[in-house]
Amino acid sequence: MAEAKDEITKILKGLNSGDTKAANELFPILYDELKDMAGKYMHFENNNHTLQATSLVHEAYLKLLDQDKVDWKGRTHFLAVSAQAMRRLLVDHARTKSRKKRGGDQKKVGVEVIEWSVLDPEIGEHVLAVDEALKKLTELNPLHAKIVEMRFFTGMTVQEVADELGVSKRKVESEWTMIKAWLRKELNNF
Repeated sequence: MAEAKDEITKILKGLNSGDTKAANELFPILYDELKDMAGKYMHFENNNHTLQATSLVHEAYLKLLDQDKVDWKGRTHFLAVSAQAMRRLLVDHARTKSRKKRGGDQKKVGVEVIEWSVLDPEIGEHVLAVDEALKKLTELNPLHAKIVEMRFFTGMTVQEVADELGVSKRKVESEWTMIKAWLRKELNNF
């Protein structure tokens, strides 16, 4: 596992320095993880959703490669940014769909959505509500918003989040407790 992490870090450093071959090397290595992540998102979307997990992975990956100002720090960082890209794609898709329906089928988001240690992926059908709450949380506390993105959208463990943010596991656990309470309140108002 450490060997694979070293290889990924080396490839990401190549991406940072403009190595165009690095993108072709990275994709096959991380494809299964990206596909699993996309599958989690898509599992809770409507069956007639026009995006499939494979297309979500490919679109997100292309968006990531199009960013030239990202200083890739490692595998965890790449996966966290990948999750953000997938989230943005799904939010954009949901907004387009919502505009077409003029908001007619939006449902209230209940407390039960966030009862688990990681936000329940079933909230995927409420992606716009979560996105709005996350925007508000970003304004109030960017660290909390980052933790939500990593826990919910990438499924990272508390330890992985702590490592990525450079803080203690205890701090992330403490913050996560407050974040869930805030989200519970915020989403109940939706």
